[in-house]
Order: sequence, then structure tokens, then C-alpha cells
Amino acid sequence: MAKFLVTILVALLLPAADALSAGDPFRSSGGGAGLLAQPEFLPVEQAYRLEPSLQDGQILLDWRIAPGYYLYANQFSVQSLTGGDRIPLAHEIALGDARRIYDAYYEQELEVFYDRVLLRVAAPAAARPLTLAVTSQGCADAGLCYPPQTQYLAIDPATGGIHATQAPAASPGAGEGDPGLATLLGFALLGGMILNLMPCVFPVLSIKVMSLTTVHAHRGLVAAHGLAYTLGVVASFIAVAALLLVLRGAGEAVGWGFQLQSPGFVTALALLFFVMALGFAGQLPWSFGLSRLGQSGETKHNLRSSVLTGVLATAVASPCTAPFMGTALGVALTQSAPAALGIFAALGLGMALPFLALTWMPRLLDLLPRPGPWMETFRQLLAFPLYGTVLWLLWVLGRQTDIDRVLAVGAGMLVVAFAVWLGGRSRRPRGHAAAIALLLAGLTLPLAWTGNNAEDPAWEPFSQQRLDRLRGEGVPVFVNLTADWCITCLANERLALSSARFHNALEQGGIRYLKGDWTRYDPEITELLRAHGRSGVPLYLYFPPGEAAQILPQLLTEGVVLRALDTGAAPQGAAPGQG
Repeated sequence: MAKFLVTILVALLLPAADALSAGDPFRSSGGGAGLLAQPEFLPVEQAYRLEPSLQDGQILLDWRIAPGYYLYANQFSVQSLTGGDRIPLAHEIALGDARRIYDAYYEQELEVFYDRVLLRVAAPAAARPLTLAVTSQGCADAGLCYPPQTQYLAIDPATGGIHATQAPAASPGAGEGDPGLATLLGFALLGGMILNLMPCVFPVLSIKVMSLTTVHAHRGLVAAHGLAYTLGVVASFIAVAALLLVLRGAGEAVGWGFQLQSPGFVTALALLFFVMALGFAGQLPWSFGLSRLGQSGETKHNLRSSVLTGVLATAVASPCTAPFMGTALGVALTQSAPAALGIFAALGLGMALPFLALTWMPRLLDLLPRPGPWMETFRQLLAFPLYGTVLWLLWVLGRQTDIDRVLAVGAGMLVVAFAVWLGGRSRRPRGHAAAIALLLAGLTLPLAWTGNNAEDPAWEPFSQQRLDRLRGEGVPVFVNLTADWCITCLANERLALSSARFHNALEQGGIRYLKGDWTRYDPEITELLRAHGRSGVPLYLYFPPGEAAQILPQLLTEGVVLRALDTGAAPQGAAPGQG
């Protein structure tokens, strides 16, 4: 079981090679230029260069924004530092191309600026020198959001000079918006604790807590299991941080959650959650730890299972971002390696802290209910949040790719479910071997699927007006009436209507190819079906110039189609019916 879980975790932590080569993790979410040309995330001062100036008694704040980065319109703030007080100054956006995007950091639609934004600020009437505190915040398209940045400007109205300066030492709130390492560690700790409430992690933690109800007589071992679980979680978060730092050092612009921008990673994660849900529901016939997760906590020899549970909890937490995590993780990847590792370690400690506290405080342990039949029911109930997470991941995959990829993953899950059923019924080693082979096939099928997303330029959408016009011009026409839910139609298109020989025959014969999609009701297609004695798809028609339509069989081969297009006379024998 240990090798099984570790293998899956490694597959999840390493982004799919095809996604990296295709640039999936760096696709722009806001319409700006991608980050493929960037060697790594830029320091905040380079990503957003502020060029201040004075003009006609007004202060102009001109940000030049690097490609692939943007600034939030609602995060600008300008304050005058006078006598230890901060006085807000009115400002307006004088120049900038505002765009509205859905921002995953704030989880709402916001107005942002790419390339450049210019703020006009009314200068205070005071003739003496003054200091301004200018605050802004921005993000990168690749997923990194910087914390609010405060810059200080020294202004001398007498000379018209304006330049960057340090925060006044006596200024209350100096450095506001620039959280220190201690604050970031606190945010990471709190965010890790909240992470346990996410639907991805909550079932795993709940099962682990349930295991403690069976070990009331082994208090010393309970504390050891708490430390082992914490070790697994913290070590896994440090490993993720090290991986991100290595990729960043190798020139990849990556941030927390970049794995979810890879269809390969999302596919693997959906399969993992599906297998976990089967295990929680008690349907796995083999002694995988997924089916008995957290139940073995009575001997020292099973401390390994607690470590692996921590590793698994970290793996399933990867799609989640809890409150307070964003600021800590956003800054972590711009810090030195020790600081970044420390922030990720604090995040892992926060995630493990509730379980660790439970195992080290006997009074809390006494509050747990006694073992009973309810435990099995509760464990099976926890399978449903995991099934829900599978549905969400399939939706994400569909948004990233297409419905064909989602179907491939669904087919893999169907094979996995059949393998589980077969393994539960088999009583012989040969049956178990066949079930395990099917299980592996179901897990690898979606990962190996490549699909064919290229648009076929040979056909154009069917309409009766288009057909009549082409026939009036004496052009031969081939009509394919199909639907996405028609399996016969899809098989015919794969076997007979997608080959190079078919497309060459169309080109050489000057034949126009019209495809009518009956997936949704279309009265023109319905009328054409009725006119040719059919009540449903598929229907294949060839209209030679000046002649009546020739009906091709419902089951096609490449040879049948090529002979029909070559002779202008299709073989008969297709009876009316529905495919």
C-alpha cells in the first residue's frame, strides 16, 4: 500500500510533461501576454515600475507593467505623511486600459490594468517638503499574487523634485502592507488549519480521527501517531516547496496550484479521488489502505500508515486554497529558499495541528465517541464529498480541454468500477489478477488518451438553403446527418469519414461536404430525414450534379463511401431506421 500511495503522489506532484511542453500552466487568465518568455516571477519592483513626476501642481504616478502582470484598480491608495499622521489623498485614474477579469485570488470579477496605468493626485497645498505613501497590488497571469506593496516618495514643491525614499522611521504604520516573516508564518499556520475543513481534506482527517476511538487504551501510541501524521504532512509540504523552488530556478514561472492548470494532473487527481471514494464506501475488495484508512493505530509497526496518511492528506489538499493562505504563499515564492521552505512548513504544521492537538491532549481524546457500528456508516458517508470533488475536477477538465477528454476519464472510471465489482466477486487468484489488471487499465486509459482536437476543415454546417444553393450551382454534395449521442454515427465518422483518402476524394471530385448536427432538435434536419424515409440519424446522402439523392448504408466503410463518391451511385440496402 505504501508504494501504491507514494506512486500516486509522485504522479500528482510532477506536472504532466505534455502540459508543460504545451505551456498549459502559463496560459493567460486575463487576456494579457503569457509568461512563457519570463525566466521566473519578477521581483515586485520590476513587475510594476513606478515613475512619479510633478506637473502643473499635480502628482502623476505612472506604473509601467511587465507583460503577463496586472494591477488591481481597487487597490490603489495614496497617503500624505504629516507629523506622524497618514492623510488620504484623492486620486483618479488618468490613463490606462481597464479590463474586467474573474480573479481567482479574490474569487470575484475585478477591474485590472495591463501594460500601463497613470494616477493623478492633487498635491497638498503645503509648501514644505512632504512624504507620500503609495500602495498598490498586482498579480501575474501564471497564478502568483503579490501582497500589497507600499512605496514612499519624497516631494519638494519648491524645486519640483520627486524621488523614491525609505519609510520614515517615526511614521506609524510604516511598512504597512509589507507583512514580515512572522506575520506570513502566522497566516500560513492559520490557513493550514482552515484547510482541514475543505471537502478534499475533511474526509481524510475525519477517518484519521475516527481511528483514535479504537486506541483509548494506548495513549502513548496515540501521541506517537500524532507526530507521525504531522511528519508526513510537513515533509510533504516541504517537498512541494522544494519542487516549486527547483522549477522556478530552472526558469519555470510557477505558483501554488499551477498543477491544476495541467490536464494530466487534473485527470490523475480525479482518478485518485474516485479510488479514494470507493475505498471510503467499503467497495475495494483488496487490502489497500484506502479501504481501511486510519484504522490501524494500535501498534508501533503501523506508524508508517500515519505518515502515509499525512502524505495522502497533502496530495488531496492540492486543489484547495484556504483563507489566509493566499498572502503567505504569494510572498513565499518571492523570498529566499529558507524563508519559502519555512512558510510551507508552517502551512503543513497548521494543517496537522488539529490532529496533533487531539493526540497530545488526553482530555480532548476522552471527548471522542466510543467505537460502534456508527463508524462504518460515517466512513461510507464521507465518500460522497469525494465523489463531489470528482465531479468538480471533471468540470475543470472540461473547461481546460473538451468533452471528449472528460468522456475518456469517465470511461476509465467505469473500468475501475467494473474491476472493483469483479474483484469483490472473485474467489480465486486468477480472478483477482484479472480485476487488478482491469483496475490498472482503467487508471492508465485516461492518462494515455491524447484525443484529436483538430477541427476538420472539409465540412461545413448543413442548412437547407446551403444545400439548395450548391445543387443549383451544379456542385456535387455529400450530406452527413449525425448527433453526438448516436454511437453508430461516431463510429462511422472515425472509420470512414476521417481518412485522408476520403478527404482526397472530396477534393478531387469537387464535392462539398455538409454535416447536420441533430444533437439538439433542428426542424430542417428533421424534415430532410422524413423526406428520405428516416426517423432518426445516421443518414448519409450523396447528391450528384443534377440527380436525385443517393442513400448510403447506415453502417459505413471507407470503401463503400469511396465507391459512392466515385461512381455517383451508392449501393442500396439501407433500410429506414434509427441508429
